[in-house]
Amino acid sequence: MRSAGGADLHTHSAVSDGTESPADLIRAAVAAGLGTVALTDHDTTAGWGEAREEAGRHDIVLIPGLELSTLLGFRSVHMLGYLVDPQNSGLVAETERIRTARRERAQRIVDRLSRDHDIQWSDVVAQTMPGTTVGRPHIADALVALGLESDRSAAFAGLLHPRAGYVEPHYAPTPLQGVRLIRAAGGVPVLAHPGASGRDRVLPEDVVGELVEAGLFGLELYHRENTPDGRERVAELARRFDLAVTGSSDYHGTGKPNRLGEHTTAPAVVEQILELGTGTAPVGAALAG
Repeated sequence: MRSAGGADLHTHSAVSDGTESPADLIRAAVAAGLGTVALTDHDTTAGWGEAREEAGRHDIVLIPGLELSTLLGFRSVHMLGYLVDPQNSGLVAETERIRTARRERAQRIVDRLSRDHDIQWSDVVAQTMPGTTVGRPHIADALVALGLESDRSAAFAGLLHPRAGYVEPHYAPTPLQGVRLIRAAGGVPVLAHPGASGRDRVLPEDVVGELVEAGLFGLELYHRENTPDGRERVAELARRFDLAVTGSSDYHGTGKPNRLGEHTTAPAVVEQILELGTGTAPVGAALAG
């Protein structure tokens, strides 16, 4: 595995809720000086082809992946899956079900919003590209375009906050099912930003233990949304269960303030992911010298 440049293992393109095409994302990663980048769009691998083609033109390693939506009760838990088989029947069926549920929920949210504000479903569709996993970020973008919110962050703190009364949960498998799906597809599962809500909201130890038994590989320790006490607890769990820790930006282009490479993953951990993932091949790993 080549060592030049850092490894950012959590990024999004416009195929889900980023603002750049997969090719533009790869070019941005190269410009940022990264040596490795993972494309992890929400519940889809549709951007892989374009990202692979662009990565092949540059001195960068692309790790194809996805960010799988899961729910523990009513709590959203995101699961990064690296190097999964995009044709795995179980994963394909589940991600299609999740994307359909996301889209149907988004339409219901817009229906509710339209009763009080000048917004229509066509306004949301205008913020997407063909094949996009449609969700609340695209509603947020529509609200911004219509002048109803100032930016995505304001939209999520305002009209798209649960207290505003317009949003609702959507279907997703449990975290345990998520780990099993990713492993069955030859992938490597890592919990995304598990300390974002603080120490007391990190997954309980018994739940983490179940995920480890099912094949959980690591925890995304270094992420701007993990709080200081949340990071402390995540680090404790990583030591307790001998889990790898990763660092990533969760880059969304202009959709979030997160910058490429603001957190990175140690080369030894990237090596482990490349060795363990059997569902698909990375691009550029042969550049290792």
